[in-house]
Amino acid sequence: MLVAKSVEVKVSLPSDREIVFTCNFQRRAQLLFDAWTKPEHIKRWWGCEGSSIPHCAVDLQIGGSWSLVMRMGDGSDHPFHGTYREIVHPHRLVYTECYDMPQFGSPEWLTTVTFDETQAGTLVTHTILHKSREVRDGHLQAGMQEGMVQTLTRLNEHTASMEQL
Repeated sequence: MLVAKSVEVKVSLPSDREIVFTCNFQRRAQLLFDAWTKPEHIKRWWGCEGSSIPHCAVDLQIGGSWSLVMRMGDGSDHPFHGTYREIVHPHRLVYTECYDMPQFGSPEWLTTVTFDETQAGTLVTHTILHKSREVRDGHLQAGMQEGMVQTLTRLNEHTASMEQL
């Protein structure tokens, strides 16, 4: 299967505290949900170009935790962790997400990901809700928009390889 190198990602700011990414994938919701929730898959696509995931743990249940470390090309580690608040398999995930870097204040936000099947595949909507407009704007200014587009492109590439298994 020929896979486009990048995917079209739409970004919107529907409120003072939110960032929303939407992207259509030519995949089933179940496949995308598995890629989003299983460590062996997360390690293959999560993060921006040039990064890797040397650690990933998922306890996929309400109140369960997840954690990962994104290692950048320069060798620096960037830990993230959170707790699952809602799981509607394979259509919706709600979880906290903390960028666990004290020098940046260890910001935390609420993430909601939906997987809505359409005739053309699945529409993934990834919503990030920050505690304030200032925190949201700081997240955007840190380059997370470009990193998220790269991450969703990597998800597209990885899920194509999952379909071939």
